[in-house]
Amino acid sequence: MLDIIHFGLFALSVFLLSVTPGPDMAYVIGQSVANGRRAGVISAAGVALGSCTHAVASAVGLTALITASPVMFTVIKYLGAAYLMYLGSRMIIGTLGKRATQEADKPVIKTQVSASSLLSRGFITTLTNPKVLLFFISFFPQFVLPEGEHHASSFLLLGMAYALIAFLTDMTFALLAGSAAGAVSKNQSFQRWLDRIVGTTFIALGIRLAFTRR
Repeated sequence: MLDIIHFGLFALSVFLLSVTPGPDMAYVIGQSVANGRRAGVISAAGVALGSCTHAVASAVGLTALITASPVMFTVIKYLGAAYLMYLGSRMIIGTLGKRATQEADKPVIKTQVSASSLLSRGFITTLTNPKVLLFFISFFPQFVLPEGEHHASSFLLLGMAYALIAFLTDMTFALLAGSAAGAVSKNQSFQRWLDRIVGTTFIALGIRLAFTRR
C-alpha cells in the first residue's frame, strides 16, 4: 500500500483517539442531543471535512510548515480557543433568553439549525485545533517508510483513513446521542441546563486549548 506500514496498528490507534473525549466529540454529541440525529451526523461530516483538509495540508507539507513556526502555531491555537469559547458562550447566553415556563396549550417549537451552519462549525472546530496538526505531523511518519518514494500519496491516504474512521466513530456517537433528542425537546428546563453544561464544556476546552504548549 504505497509506502504505508503497520496500517492495522494505525487504524486501531486512530479509533482509540476518536473515542477519546475532545472538542470534536463534544460538538457532535451536543448538536445531536439538542437538534437530533440529523444535526449530529451533519456536524460529524463537518468535522470530517476539517480532517480531510489537514490530510491534504500534511501531504503537501503545509502542516510541517505551520508546526515548525511558533508564530503560526500560536495564531492557530488562539483562533481555535477563541472559537470554542465563542460557541460555548453563545449556547449559554441563548438559554438566558428562554422562558422558564411555557403555556400548556402552546406547542413546543424547535429551532432548526441549517446544515451549512452545522457543517461550517464542525469544519472550523477541527481546522483550528492545533492538536490535530501536531497529531498529523508527529504520528503519521511512524507508518510511512522513510526511504519510500511516495511520501505525499502515503500521507494523503493515511489522512483520509483517519478522517473516515473519525467520521464513522462520531456518527455512531451522534446516532446514539440523538435517541435522547425527543425527550430533551419536550423538557425545556432540561434542555436549558444541557445547553449550559455543553456550553461550559466548550469554554473549558477552549481555555485548555489556549494553554496548550508545543
